[in-house]
Amino acid sequence: MLSRREFLRRSMLYALALAGGNVLAACRPEPTATQPPTSTAAQLEAPSATPPPPAVSTSPPAPTPTSPPAPVAATQPADAGGAYLAVARGEGVSPTELTRRAIAAVGGIERFVKRGDDVIVKPNICNAYHGPEYASTTNPEVVAAIVALCLEAGARRVRVMDFPFGGTAQNAYRTSGIAEAVEAVGGQMEVMSDLKYRAIEIPNAQALKKTEVYGDILDTDVLINVPIAKHHSMARLTLGLKNLMGTVKDRGAFHARGLPQSIVDLATVVRPHLTVVDAIRILVANGPTGGDLNDVKQMNTVIASADTVAADAYAATLFGLSGADVAYIRIANERGLGVMDLNAIQIAEIHA
Repeated sequence: MLSRREFLRRSMLYALALAGGNVLAACRPEPTATQPPTSTAAQLEAPSATPPPPAVSTSPPAPTPTSPPAPVAATQPADAGGAYLAVARGEGVSPTELTRRAIAAVGGIERFVKRGDDVIVKPNICNAYHGPEYASTTNPEVVAAIVALCLEAGARRVRVMDFPFGGTAQNAYRTSGIAEAVEAVGGQMEVMSDLKYRAIEIPNAQALKKTEVYGDILDTDVLINVPIAKHHSMARLTLGLKNLMGTVKDRGAFHARGLPQSIVDLATVVRPHLTVVDAIRILVANGPTGGDLNDVKQMNTVIASADTVAADAYAATLFGLSGADVAYIRIANERGLGVMDLNAIQIAEIHA
């Protein structure tokens, strides 16, 4: 039998034990919805049923290198109106009138130029040596007529430019008569700045893999190519496709890599919306600069087409040749840049 003292001692110890247990229980955290129970080792090794989302970078994506557009075969839209190619000719008719009639026959300038467009006209102003009567530079009346048509259609700005290989641009513009004619109708002459050339790689090039093209030529809303038809000592003829060489900085590379193929390579990335061939006078020998009026033949003809290959093929006939006789025309046709077969297209012949 316990003594009263022993009974009290044991009762106090029991009470203290109960109190300690409750204190420890109160300190133990209760499980919550955001704190799952501790996983077992097997659970830690098992794959999660839902994989974590991929990491998302907050850095801007790396820029994608830009490249020139892939070539597109020249075709005439079904709703374009007008002929595929037009030829206007007439003795005693002004170059201005012949130019207007040729462009009207391929659907009018409104087919190419919309209100607010920025337009570049690229004639051949290759040298500062001779006036327009020598047929080494594009007829100024033809160029001015095109500028005037563009402005009448609502173009925001019409600039005319070329990169001469003989003399300064300022002198060439003046000697050719083009500067005066263009400014008289409200156009702008632009000297091509070295700072504006842009290095590009040419996809699927056969000879000219890369070059520097005048940036504004690549960016303009509308590019109108206005060559003069003339003899060339190396390329046989200078026409629309070859006239595009005036848009690049280093023309020596064309000769080093093969002139016809290089001309066509460039034509895959510099794509005029309209080509107007000046054949008012043509240079039949000693091109490209000429200098002898005996080499000039009066033809009173203007050719217009959205297809530079077709325009060149027709212009070749003025020299007694076919498109196939001019290597770069033949190669451009083979590479799908236009139509060389004049029997396969609709041609409007306008006799003014």
